[in-house]
Amino acid sequence: MAERQNEENADHIQLKNKKLHFVFIHGISGGSWCWYKIKCLLYNSGYTVTCIDLKSAGIDLSDPNEILSFDDYNKPLIDFLSSLPDHEKVVLVGHSAGGLSVTDATNKFPNKISLAVYVAATMLKNGFLTERDVKDGVPDLSEFGNVYDLEFGLGLDQPPTSAIIKKELQRKLVYHMSPLEDFTLAAMLQRPGPIYAIQSARFKEGSEGVDKVPRVYIKTMYDKVIKPEQQDKMIAKWTPSDVYILESDHSPNFSNPFVLCGLLVRAATSHART
Repeated sequence: MAERQNEENADHIQLKNKKLHFVFIHGISGGSWCWYKIKCLLYNSGYTVTCIDLKSAGIDLSDPNEILSFDDYNKPLIDFLSSLPDHEKVVLVGHSAGGLSVTDATNKFPNKISLAVYVAATMLKNGFLTERDVKDGVPDLSEFGNVYDLEFGLGLDQPPTSAIIKKELQRKLVYHMSPLEDFTLAAMLQRPGPIYAIQSARFKEGSEGVDKVPRVYIKTMYDKVIKPEQQDKMIAKWTPSDVYILESDHSPNFSNPFVLCGLLVRAATSHART
């Protein structure tokens, strides 16, 4: 027992002395720009920070209506992890639907991820395999009426291929605790997300990789998109190593960036593997 404790202490010291590399994944309609506050705070504290634009997001000009598979959508993250040296590990952070990207990556590159962090995120071990998974992981905004602008790239008789929350509802639903200037930025930069591809996310059952990577969940208490009770159900269904509570709307990267940064560093120093 004492020998094991000494090994764990040694790993913790090694991690603290090693420069952490945080990699951030946005949610639907977002982009790497979502993380500008967090990147500045972590970078100024001496950490390495990478923010990824998934396919059709941010500066990637792909048409979201032409992205019909989750593998295609998540390819920028997978390509980035493929390019990392074998000895390098990252702390992978996903927000909202970006949690699906994190889970996909932990399945494929468990040895390159020291910790998976889900921030108000969809945390489903196998993706959308069942109706229960859909209910647990997809935001239910029906109480607010018809909230999405949809596009039907495959035809009106087929499921929608892209979606974005209507501009007049974005402040109310996603950014109600965020500074006005950040909401203004988001309203200018958001793009329709490839919802058809995202909802096709399926992860191999019985994969050993996903359970090798420690996970933490950051729960947002005043979230109107992925509501606290919905987050609780995902946490109970696939219990992470730790859960942190944050007073925030669905966008803590804007509404509570200083506390979010502190939680990310705390999570990484407490739970990340060397």
